Amino acid sequence: MELLQLLSWACIVFTIGMFSTGLVDLKKMQYSKSTDNVQFLPFLTTCVNLGWLYYGILKRDGTLIVVNLIGVLLQLLYIVSYLMYTKQKRQVAYQIVGGAAVATCAWFYFSKVLPPGDMQLNQLGLICSVATVSVYLSPLTNLVAIVRSGNIQCLSFPLTVATFLTSTSWFLYGLQMNDYYILVPNLPGIFTSTIRFYLFWKFVPVSGSAPYKSMQI
Repeated sequence: MELLQLLSWACIVFTIGMFSTGLVDLKKMQYSKSTDNVQFLPFLTTCVNLGWLYYGILKRDGTLIVVNLIGVLLQLLYIVSYLMYTKQKRQVAYQIVGGAAVATCAWFYFSKVLPPGDMQLNQLGLICSVATVSVYLSPLTNLVAIVRSGNIQCLSFPLTVATFLTSTSWFLYGLQMNDYYILVPNLPGIFTSTIRFYLFWKFVPVSGSAPYKSMQI
C-alpha cells in the first residue's frame, strides 16, 4: 500500500472516530431524556463548517469528501436528538436557523460570487484553515484553568488521543499532497493534544484511576 493511500485511510478512520465521540452524548441524552451537561454549539459549529466538504469537491479529493460527508451526517443526528430532548427548544431552533443562514451565505459567496479557479479554491482553503485553527485553539483558556487548579476531570483521554491521531494524520496527508491549507491548521491540534497529554501525566492521581469524563475539551 502506498504511503498516500495509507494516510488517506488513517485520516478517514481517525476523523470518523473523533466525530463518533458525540455518540456518548447521544446515548446520555437518550438515557436521561434531557440535555443536561451536554453542549450544543460544538455539534452546530461542526455541522455548519461545510467548507472542507466543498473544498474536497472542488479539489476532487475523495478523502476530504468521505470524511466530511459522514461528519455532517453525524452532526445532523446529534442536532436533531438535542432538539428532541432539550427544554430550550426555541433558543436551540434560533441557533440552528442562524447556523443555516451562515452556511447558506458562505455557500452563495463561494459558489456564485467568486469565479471558479484558483481564487475560489484559495479563499475557501484559507477560510477553512482559519476555522479549523480556531476550533483547535479554543480550549486553551480551559487548559490554563486546569493548570492552575490541577483538576483534569473535565478532560477526556480518549478524545485527546483521537484528536492527536486525527491532527497528525491530516498533517502528514497535507504534507504528502503539498496542500498547506490542510497541513498548517492541524499543527495546533497536535500542539493542544500534546499539552493535554502532559496534563494527564502531571495531574493523574497516584492510584492511576482518574475519573475521566467523555467530555468536550
